[in-house]
Amino acid sequence: MGNELNFFGHVVAPDIRMLHDMDGVLYDTEWFRTAKDTELYYMYRDMYRNEKEHEAIKSQHLRYDITVIPPQMLGKEYVKTAGHYHPNVPGVSTSYSELYQVLEGEANYLFQRMAGETIEDVAVIKAKAGDIVVVPPGYGHITINSSNTTLKMANWVCGDFSSMYHPIKEHAGAAYYLLEKGYVPNPKYTKTPPIRYLKPTDASMLGLGKGEDMYNLVSDLSKLDFLKNPHLYSAMFSKVLEK
Repeated sequence: MGNELNFFGHVVAPDIRMLHDMDGVLYDTEWFRTAKDTELYYMYRDMYRNEKEHEAIKSQHLRYDITVIPPQMLGKEYVKTAGHYHPNVPGVSTSYSELYQVLEGEANYLFQRMAGETIEDVAVIKAKAGDIVVVPPGYGHITINSSNTTLKMANWVCGDFSSMYHPIKEHAGAAYYLLEKGYVPNPKYTKTPPIRYLKPTDASMLGLGKGEDMYNLVSDLSKLDFLKNPHLYSAMFSKVLEK
């Protein structure tokens, strides 16, 4: 064992994303063909401070996770997550949302919305420790660590669904790859628009102070209702997507 995380006294072992798990989503395919399999990043699922809070979180169909992404290059590309979309909430035509916070380091969150084979919108948010980022419904997303320090981030998400990885894998990755020279478009998509650069989400929208640990929302989980019922929060998501 190794890379366990101590969260308020709970020692949790990670699910590990290996390099070979990223087959089909990387820019530098020539490098990948001869690269030795190695650990890329670590996912700690269903974290909680104590049993009372764990029961409250589960009763609201929520989950709090932590992901740790050490810095490295995947050939010419910066290390990143595999990327995924969320399914629609049962009975409505709106997909689930997600909420992230950078705990340590820096992150680049890339969002993309598709219509068929065409990308309609691509947005990037560069976030530092304390920043929070809401992923709006309808957007696939990946996280990139382009820094020289370890990225540690947390997320709140509804626990009632499984993420969908195939839409990004079948296009050989997201709409853009981040290389040392900057973002380059993925030719597997058609008519990819320019990247829109957005700011992190205003923490006050969730009743949080600037830089406050979003795990504190465990004391009032109703503030995370938008993760379970995103179709009721279109105005909030519109604001998140504003420049």
